[in-house]
Amino acid sequence: MPHSTGASSIKFSDWLQGQWQRFTPWQLLLLPFAGLFFVLTTIRRGLYKVGVLPSVTLPVPVVVVGNITVGGTGKTPLVLWLAAFLSSHGYRPGIISRGYGSKNAAPQAVLPDSDPTLVGDEPVLLAQRSGCPVWVSANRAEAGRALLAQFPQCDVILSDDGLQHYGLRRAMEIVVVDGARRFGNKLLLPAGPLRESRARLTKVDAVVINGESTTAGEYAMRLSGDRFRNLCDDRIATPHDFAGKKIHALAGIGNPSRFFSHLRELGLTFAEHPFPDHYAFTPRDVRFEDADVVLMTEKDAVKCQAFAPAESWALVVDALLDDALGRKVLEKLRK
Repeated sequence: MPHSTGASSIKFSDWLQGQWQRFTPWQLLLLPFAGLFFVLTTIRRGLYKVGVLPSVTLPVPVVVVGNITVGGTGKTPLVLWLAAFLSSHGYRPGIISRGYGSKNAAPQAVLPDSDPTLVGDEPVLLAQRSGCPVWVSANRAEAGRALLAQFPQCDVILSDDGLQHYGLRRAMEIVVVDGARRFGNKLLLPAGPLRESRARLTKVDAVVINGESTTAGEYAMRLSGDRFRNLCDDRIATPHDFAGKKIHALAGIGNPSRFFSHLRELGLTFAEHPFPDHYAFTPRDVRFEDADVVLMTEKDAVKCQAFAPAESWALVVDALLDDALGRKVLEKLRK
């Protein structure tokens, strides 16, 4: 069975996300703190805007892909889509990231076989899938400088997350929204899930909705995938290959239910094992006595590959978007 720490953590995470989806009386106690959070974040952004706090301009344009809510929304698949789109139009993108959980303060290059405990799980996935140079640092401007120093041919930087990292100037801002959760109760932290108020969306260049329906001015994104890659030998399988087998599925991402729903849409029946986002998996978490097959996300596979059982498979997912977003990015870069 999954490690007890993971189970208890996801229960609290689920509870908290559930509370943030509605307004309950106890949140009245948190409204003053949410108000203080709003004041502090507004002042901070203003100080960057007027130049009191320094902001770095890199020699190439920066496209930030971020969000205004806590939790995963689908930023990494969008960054991969942008990297492929720009490459197909003659650009040579590089990718920077904070590297959630990274143990190195200094900028560091990320390779396809880098240790995710040192550089973060999402950067390793980006390095494996994008074919672009990837660098991480808590200071994204330093990550960008280090990347360009080693890869001067790069002519655009994609920042995976970093919307609130105002120490780095950007040519374009793209916000990704979870179409199912949207903005929850629409309150700022800690009373709700918002890192910044919804008014921030009027200042960005594009709003991308991951799943569900869109409204005027928004771009639709859908995550598609019906192939599985074996963690041990890179074999490829389809859902049909798992027919009649006992399946366990695990997900340590911002919204595990989205992954499980995707598997059900593929016709699979399985036992669900949700974990918190960026969870540090152990061998115990992925081994089940009655399992014929263990399925997981690509991001989780990065952390489990070293100790996963032989029949462990990662769902290969690609973002599908209207090229209208790509055209908007190209127009912004050409300016």
